[in-house]
Amino acid sequence: MGFGDLKSAAGLRVLNDFLADKSYIEGYVPSQADIAVFEAVGAPPPADLFHALRWYNHIKSYEKEKASLPGVKKALGKYGPADVEDTTGSGATDSKDDDDIDLFGSDDEEESEEAKRLREERLAQYESKKAKKPALVAKSSILLDVKPWDDETDMAKLEECVRSIQADGLVWGSSKLVPVGYGIKKLQIQCVVEDDKVGTDMLEEQITAFEDYVQSMDVAAFNKI
Repeated sequence: MGFGDLKSAAGLRVLNDFLADKSYIEGYVPSQADIAVFEAVGAPPPADLFHALRWYNHIKSYEKEKASLPGVKKALGKYGPADVEDTTGSGATDSKDDDDIDLFGSDDEEESEEAKRLREERLAQYESKKAKKPALVAKSSILLDVKPWDDETDMAKLEECVRSIQADGLVWGSSKLVPVGYGIKKLQIQCVVEDDKVGTDMLEEQITAFEDYVQSMDVAAFNKI
């Protein structure tokens, strides 16, 4: 597993493809997996790699609380597509056969160039294989909890604001008000999204923009369809 070399354009393209139908590296909430890959990337991806750039900017917003995110950091090779090896910042690695080419660098300049060529070929083969796969429209069903400021918040207006958010690949569903205590109720609303067009980070950004009504938004449930 891995993304190749996340310091290279090819590695960032693999990351971008990997995030095309995902909001996070693992699971449905930010975790130490995102922090590990974020730190390996080190800088914002180019604008044309919009899935990777979206993810990078979202994880960057957790910089002050990254230590409290769930999970345990693992080696970069434990994340990403199964058929790509991680080579980010790698030096020499053990070889099972003395005749094998060292893909992670060598003291011999000529051999290092050969390793680089083979690495690029593998990444190109992976991208070609991915491009030939039929396009599937991946969708998810998301249940959102939208919390108001207090018990005096106009919840009908709050829901109207939420439903006013329109985007290609976003369909709003049923909703209800759920008591949370002290006379305050939260809006619980369902939506179906196309994963490569709409993410939870986009929904959170647009919903919390209605700051006169909305205190916060949480994902209560997230299920692939």
